[in-house]
Amino acid sequence: MLLEDIFKEFLFDLDIKNYSVRTKKGYKNNNLAVLNFLKNEFNINEIEEVSTSHIKAYLMNLKKKGLSETYINGIQKNIRSFIRFCIEEGYIAEKKSPVIGLKWLKEPKILIQTFEDDEVKKMISVYKGDYYLELRNKLILMCFVDLGIRNLELCSLTCLDVRESVIKINGKGNKERNLYISPYLKKYMIKYERMKEMYFKDKMLTDSNYFLSQNGKVLTNGAVEIVVKRAGVEAKVRKHIRCSPHTLRHYYAQKQLRLGLDIYSLSRLLGHESTLITNRYLQSINDDKIIELARTTSPLMNL
Repeated sequence: MLLEDIFKEFLFDLDIKNYSVRTKKGYKNNNLAVLNFLKNEFNINEIEEVSTSHIKAYLMNLKKKGLSETYINGIQKNIRSFIRFCIEEGYIAEKKSPVIGLKWLKEPKILIQTFEDDEVKKMISVYKGDYYLELRNKLILMCFVDLGIRNLELCSLTCLDVRESVIKINGKGNKERNLYISPYLKKYMIKYERMKEMYFKDKMLTDSNYFLSQNGKVLTNGAVEIVVKRAGVEAKVRKHIRCSPHTLRHYYAQKQLRLGLDIYSLSRLLGHESTLITNRYLQSINDDKIIELARTTSPLMNL
């Protein structure tokens, strides 16, 4: 069967699965690049003609271009997804899958650097909270720090998702998870909800999102990134630390580990598919902080 026809079906299937726009764009562009490579280099137009050696040739071509192992593995993940779709639809047999003998590239150990506690405190203090936008921005930072959610998850949060003591998060792949609202976070959420109601009392709202712009519209990822970046600049965060929502997610993960939370539980809270992803945060904690944590977990001291 023609690869071009299967690819159209594959894109439609991504829509059915309700993947995010960003995720669908990655699957589309990466697999389209592979199909173009197969056509131009090997004159391959049908799925039955694709072999493991062809896929390897494409990945090695990316390697020659100087792309990182992590980036190439991400592309390989997209390719595997397309081939899995072909198998599920019966276009090729699983035993003839061109990714069976494909191995992942060994990725270098990357130390994830994030904020120090004092920097986070200063960033939160940048926004005083004396009017709607300031309190909204302050609460946005607090949610990143206390919940470890992604930027898109925060922007997608609706009023109905916020319960009395938990928040329902709609994560990647449309997977839901519930996160605990700490008393400190709840205190500021109550303040925010009261001020938000007063701010928009004379306006007709069309969006039910929890966090809204000054015009009552849904916040964009870019707008939230500006909120975090401004806080980082005014708090004088170290220059080599990227002031972004995802860096705050890194802070949350490493802070939870230092406080003694196990990898499996943290993986659930972060919405990761595997603890292998979460393990990167543990590897990035400095040895002196691991030693400090070990002082509270001594087997002899806890007999």
